Amino acid sequence: MSDSLRSLIDCGTKLWLDSIDPDLVIENRTLGATGATSNPIIIADLIKTGRFDDRIQELVGKGKEDDEIAWSMTDQLVRDAQSVFQDVWQGTQGNDGYVSFELDPLLEDPERNMPHERRVSHYVALAKHWSEGHQNRMIKVPATPAGLDALEELVVAGIPVNVTLIFTMKQYQDARDACWRGAQRLDSLAHFKSVYSIFVSRIDVYTRSKNPGLSEAAQGLVGTVNAQRIWADNQAFWADKDCPLQQEIIFASTGTKRVEDKPWKYVAALAGSDIQTNPPKTNQAVAESGVTFIRKVDQMPSTDLLNEIDAQVDFQDMYEILMSEGISKFATPQKQLIELLKNRRSGTSKA
Repeated sequence: MSDSLRSLIDCGTKLWLDSIDPDLVIENRTLGATGATSNPIIIADLIKTGRFDDRIQELVGKGKEDDEIAWSMTDQLVRDAQSVFQDVWQGTQGNDGYVSFELDPLLEDPERNMPHERRVSHYVALAKHWSEGHQNRMIKVPATPAGLDALEELVVAGIPVNVTLIFTMKQYQDARDACWRGAQRLDSLAHFKSVYSIFVSRIDVYTRSKNPGLSEAAQGLVGTVNAQRIWADNQAFWADKDCPLQQEIIFASTGTKRVEDKPWKYVAALAGSDIQTNPPKTNQAVAESGVTFIRKVDQMPSTDLLNEIDAQVDFQDMYEILMSEGISKFATPQKQLIELLKNRRSGTSKA
C-alpha cells in the first residue's frame, strides 16, 4: 500500500472501489480497499469487454432469457467480489467488507410508468430475493419515492441497505428515518447496517451550468459542502442510538469531471470519516499522488461562502435535474445490456 493511501485510511476513511471488475477488485484489495459497489453501468461495461462470453453462452445453453442472463451475470460478479472482501466482513463483525448489489433500475424507467405501489413491492421482493443467503452483500436502493418507501421493510427483513442517488439533505433524512423506523422494529440492532450514498461531483457539474454567477471560491465547492452537511447530520443523528454497527455516509461520485481539478480533489476534501467509494482511476491517482491526507470532512468553509451557496443554489431544482439524469444513467445501460445479450445470443454483437 502506498504512503498516500495509508494516510487516507489512517485518518479515518474506509476505501471502497466503485467497480466489481474481478481483476480490479483484487488489485484494489491490495491497495487497501475494504468493499466495493456495483451499478448497471459497471455491469454493462464489463459484459461489453467479451471477457465473460463463455459464461453467457453456458446460460444461453440452459435456456435462459436475456433478462435472466443479465441478472445471473450481475449476481455472479457481485458474488466473486464478495469473496474477496469476506475476510473484512468477518474481521469487523459485519461493519465493513460489503459489496453493493443494485436492484433493477428499470423499475424507475419513465417509459414503463409503473404505479408507485408496484414499484415499492417490487423493490421489497427483489431485495429479499437477491440478498438471501449472503452475509456481505448490501442491497442498493435509490432514494426515489418508491425506493424510500421500501426501506423500512428491507431493514425489518434484516437486509443491509445502501441508499443511493442522494443529492439533498431531505432525501438523506427521509432515507435515514425510514431505516431507523425499520431498525426499531427489530428484536436486536446487532446486525443493523445502513449506508447513504451522497453524490458529490455531479452537483458541481450542475452548478457550473446553472449557477455561473457563483464566485470563483464557491464554484466547485457546492458538492463538497453538501456532502459535509449531510455527513454532520448523520453523525449527530446516530450518536445516541447505540447501534453496534456504524450507520455511515458513502461519499460517491468522487471522480473529478474537470481536467483542471486534481484527481483526488474530493478524496482530500472528504477525508477522515465514513466511506469513499472511488473509481479505479481515482484510487490509482491517490496511490501515486505523494499526498499525505488528513481529516478534512469536518472543516467547513467560511460563513460568507456558505451564505453565498445557500443564496444562489436552488437545491430543489438540482434534485429534480440530477435525479432524472441519474435514473436515465442507470436505466439506459440496463436496456443496452439486455440488447447486447440478445445480439450475443444471435452472434451479431460487435462489442
